[in-house]
Amino acid sequence: MDAASVLREVFGFSSFRGSQGEIVERTIAGEDSVVLMPTGGGKSLCYQLPSIVRPGVGVVVSPLIALMHDQVEALRLLGVKAAYWNSTSSDEELFRVRQALRAGELDLLYVAPERLLTPSFVSTLEDLEIALFAIDEAHCVSAWGHDFRPEYLRIAEITSRFPGVPRIALTATADAITRREIHQRLGLTEAREFVTSFDRPNIRYVVEEKNDVRAQLLRFLAQGDDGDSFKGSTGIVYCQSRKRTEEFAELLRDNGYDAVAYHAGMHGDERTAMQQRFRREDGVVVCATIAFGMGIDKPDVRFVAHVDLPKSLEGYYQETGRAGRDGEPSVAWMAYGLADVVAQASFISGGGASAEQQRVEQMKLDAMLGYAEAATCRRRVLLAYFGEESGDCGNCDTCLSPPELYDATVDTQKALSAVIRTGQRFGAGHIIDVLRGKRTAKIESWNHADLPTFGVGAELSDQEWRSVIRQLVARGLLSPDPSRMGALTVTERARPVLEGHETVSLRRLAASPARVKRSRSAAPGGAPADLTDDDRALFELLRTERRAVADADGVPPYVVFPDRTLWELVAAKPQTREALLAVNGIGPVKADKYGERFLALLAND
Repeated sequence: MDAASVLREVFGFSSFRGSQGEIVERTIAGEDSVVLMPTGGGKSLCYQLPSIVRPGVGVVVSPLIALMHDQVEALRLLGVKAAYWNSTSSDEELFRVRQALRAGELDLLYVAPERLLTPSFVSTLEDLEIALFAIDEAHCVSAWGHDFRPEYLRIAEITSRFPGVPRIALTATADAITRREIHQRLGLTEAREFVTSFDRPNIRYVVEEKNDVRAQLLRFLAQGDDGDSFKGSTGIVYCQSRKRTEEFAELLRDNGYDAVAYHAGMHGDERTAMQQRFRREDGVVVCATIAFGMGIDKPDVRFVAHVDLPKSLEGYYQETGRAGRDGEPSVAWMAYGLADVVAQASFISGGGASAEQQRVEQMKLDAMLGYAEAATCRRRVLLAYFGEESGDCGNCDTCLSPPELYDATVDTQKALSAVIRTGQRFGAGHIIDVLRGKRTAKIESWNHADLPTFGVGAELSDQEWRSVIRQLVARGLLSPDPSRMGALTVTERARPVLEGHETVSLRRLAASPARVKRSRSAAPGGAPADLTDDDRALFELLRTERRAVADADGVPPYVVFPDRTLWELVAAKPQTREALLAVNGIGPVKADKYGERFLALLAND
């Protein structure tokens, strides 16, 4: 079959999205490509479809075991002959995979990079016809990236042994430096690069100053999306430490959420069970360290919350990108404070990395701070980091509730002067006490009440001064020294401000976090805009049936049909197999497998 026929007959789609078609045709023709496409943009199809069209087996290299399992399950439901070979495979399973490979019975084989590099696996490949090599999560080649995997540096050794076999490297997160590394380190210097927009317009970005983060998280979840609570919705809460994942999971359970913790310190079976609950059940909230979510293609995650500051915009983009893969409205919420900055700076300085790597990591943290303290459209800041220009999005907190800016030159000079006069050896709390004129024991012991800056900032509250200092750190005028418990130091960039040659505009601290609402052109979950009560009831009936089918097949419900397909069934109400095939996401295999059950429900409506 040609590409268009496979797209329709196997995957159940009538047309390609964006640059998918061009990438697919190029790969089928035997050419190399580097593909940068946002999460949920359809990267998998770019190598799955050519693997079916081209003779031989497509070898997909991925570090994400959960992704392998999900994609193999989904492909098998479509009638595609797929398998995986990783650390979870039993000896019996591997025996069956080897037999299928030798018999030429597989279209796709998913393999971990560690397995690809073993001599025995390479020997197996040398006896096969290879359709293509797909290197997923290609940003893992970057030693300075957010998810470096040293095994990726040797992938080119293996793929170079198979001249004439097309290679396609794919990622959703790569800045300009990482893109160059992908081309160089994977031996793809002549490959054409496809860069799709990094924008995820369905995600609303919200950032709050951290004060009582537990109360803030509960308030965010209670407000939900346009005032509807997130109770019953699927979500992820990212935490910096294992202990915090446990604490926040307990907090959410105490407040009526179906929440679980996930971190590397848990027993392997327990982690697997938590991950399976998240994949196969509705409304589960996982409180996790950043390792969670990699490769999980669950489409209906309605929110991603960060209760601690990520270390880079690449990591933040990837983590928030796990929300709204179905294209429906979702929220990325984050609370952060100055203590987060000190903690991340401490990780950088204490990690044992080279001076050059520390410099790069500090630059990435500075970019993350710039995003968190942005007074303009957050989406513009985020996309600019990946080299993409955009206008104001109208769907982030700074667009929906624009912050008030004020001339903060005098406040800045007061803060800088207080840091200098106290010897640049104290953290933000002590500096604020000096500015506000508080006679604490610490101030008395250091005789700081005698300083000219003592009490010069009494007109601002503690919170307002914290906001000022945090913004000055984000602008690079102040720098916290992690080796001295976050002691603030004045940078060279502050000199023009101190000398009166530069003015400073800062955001004025809002009295309380603004409710950010926006207009919605469609009902949630891909529902038609003119949704009726009968439509909702039919959707729930179809969803119940989908869950029963999924449980019987041992797969997540979205692998059977995503919500968007269910809503199309509600809208079209097909009564025949031919009409069923006109619905996006339903090809002949799924129509034969599930058609009668769903048509019966639609006929009785």
